[in-house]
Amino acid sequence: MDEVVRKVAALGLPGVLLVVTMATTGLVGAAAITTALATLGGPFGMLGGIGLLGIAALVSDALGKYGIETILIAVYKERRRQESRERLCREIDGLPISSDLKRKLKEI
Repeated sequence: MDEVVRKVAALGLPGVLLVVTMATTGLVGAAAITTALATLGGPFGMLGGIGLLGIAALVSDALGKYGIETILIAVYKERRRQESRERLCREIDGLPISSDLKRKLKEI
């Protein structure tokens, strides 16, 4: 079991996502991996699942480097150019983040 934990820890967030999804399938071995990838991929199947794990790795790397606050501010600054302030404020209100961060995002 320790060996498995070490390998999953080395994979990071994508590894954890895959292992948790595999555990929920109720299957073992290759069937669990296949089903988990297909589940993660949704309508895009196993290839979509592999793509999702790749995107999760990129996102978790960015979060580790810059922090959630910096990334959210950059995303909402960019979106502010194309979308109305009211729409973005409604969306920000629904985010599971602190009131302080919501205030900072709305001030952009």
